[in-house]
Amino acid sequence: MKFTVQYIPLSKIKPDLSVKITEHIKKLQYLMWDCMYILVVKRNRADGSYTLLSGRERYDHLRNQTRNVYAPCIVDDSDPSCVKAIILRIRNKQPLDDFPLAPKSWSIVRAFLKKEPRFQKLSRYQQIKVLLLGARYKRTVILSMQNRVNQILKE
Repeated sequence: MKFTVQYIPLSKIKPDLSVKITEHIKKLQYLMWDCMYILVVKRNRADGSYTLLSGRERYDHLRNQTRNVYAPCIVDDSDPSCVKAIILRIRNKQPLDDFPLAPKSWSIVRAFLKKEPRFQKLSRYQQIKVLLLGARYKRTVILSMQNRVNQILKE
């Protein structure tokens, strides 16, 4: 799954009601739920516009209730029909600088990398899985706090 996070003008986003919900789109929706106004879009190569895959209510709210000109979007860059690209992506590791993170998340990731030398021994997929914990620091912290409360109550 390849994606980028970009600010896109709302005028370039076109809602599409005929989008089928696949497992790939469900994974992108899971990433979308971490932020309040983020949308999932797919770029149309023909005219340079974007098709809204998920987040229709958020899109309507941004268009009608706010004065925002741009919206943060997860841009789906994957091409499921291109088997050659998938094989190349598996063979060649994706650089970690290409991985989108918020500024607060960078400090968490940097501190983690300084303290954990075993991180380099993991596969690229496992590394990204670990880095997602830092990228979704709010959810991670809340879950760890809930786990701590459960642990204390059990004692």
